[in-house]
Amino acid sequence: MGWGEVDDGVFGPGISLMAEFAGLGYYAELPGVIFDIQRTGPSTGLPTRTCQGDLTFVAGLSHGDTKHVMLLPATVKECFEFGVAAFDLAEQLQTPVFLLSDLDIGMNNWMSEPFEYPAKPMQRGKVLTALQLDELGGFARYKDVDGDAIPYRTLPGTDHPLAAYFTRGSGHNEKAQYTERPDDYVNNMRRLARKFETAKLLVPAPVHEGTRRERVGILAFGSSHFAVIESRDQLQRESGLATDYLRLRAYPFTQDVEDFIAQHDVVYVVEQNRDAQMLQLLKIDLEPELITRLRSVTHFNGLPLDARSVTDAIAILEGAR
Repeated sequence: MGWGEVDDGVFGPGISLMAEFAGLGYYAELPGVIFDIQRTGPSTGLPTRTCQGDLTFVAGLSHGDTKHVMLLPATVKECFEFGVAAFDLAEQLQTPVFLLSDLDIGMNNWMSEPFEYPAKPMQRGKVLTALQLDELGGFARYKDVDGDAIPYRTLPGTDHPLAAYFTRGSGHNEKAQYTERPDDYVNNMRRLARKFETAKLLVPAPVHEGTRRERVGILAFGSSHFAVIESRDQLQRESGLATDYLRLRAYPFTQDVEDFIAQHDVVYVVEQNRDAQMLQLLKIDLEPELITRLRSVTHFNGLPLDARSVTDAIAILEGAR
């Protein structure tokens, strides 16, 4: 499914309009896939220009405590592949999954490798059949049975008298019954937080390029990837500065991200927004001693990121010019 304005499709303004439903999907644990092709804002902004400015907004989209899964493709092919992966993740995790591309990829012409039709079967997660309900004698919709914080569910139309349950956006206990008991609410919210930790084991892992022996690392994502690749060559050729590079592909961050930062004296986070939103998300997750290693390189004039902008920014910060 996709949510958005009639005129703006699934650009940022459509995400703004549907924030309440994103919170419902998170709290009631409803699978859904939402594509956000990021354009510049706020408001109408530059409606035909690109950016990566919806990260912090989408990560916590809703009022109250909320954490959403985000996938971050860098190529047209990955947009296709992550589209498939997003539907599997949404059903496995029973939650909305956001795929964040940007206007540069979503609207401009790109050369792409051929798309490969998925060979693996679809992953539908913890779905109980009528036969399983017979064997179990029932189930509690929001109970963590296996310790991964993901409960079991039934699909609409399952022909069994014990298959039905209420899907509640209000307070509920393990049996999906309405409640405002403090302990029920706290237990439910803590389980949802643990489920976000489980997501780290399922989302696409980052892609590393380099030796892990360099002093300087670079983190980037999405369409920034190609500018970073060229910039690394420029930095080596012009300043003798060798770099490591890790391309982020999902939020929540996997352990690889923390390990990468720990292996370098300084890490430049390259992104296309004013407020260093990816850096903000990293700071929430990382230990204080790792946060001090991060530096920000931002680009937000609406034009696609170019290598020279990255090279000059890092060279200046490194004192190479």
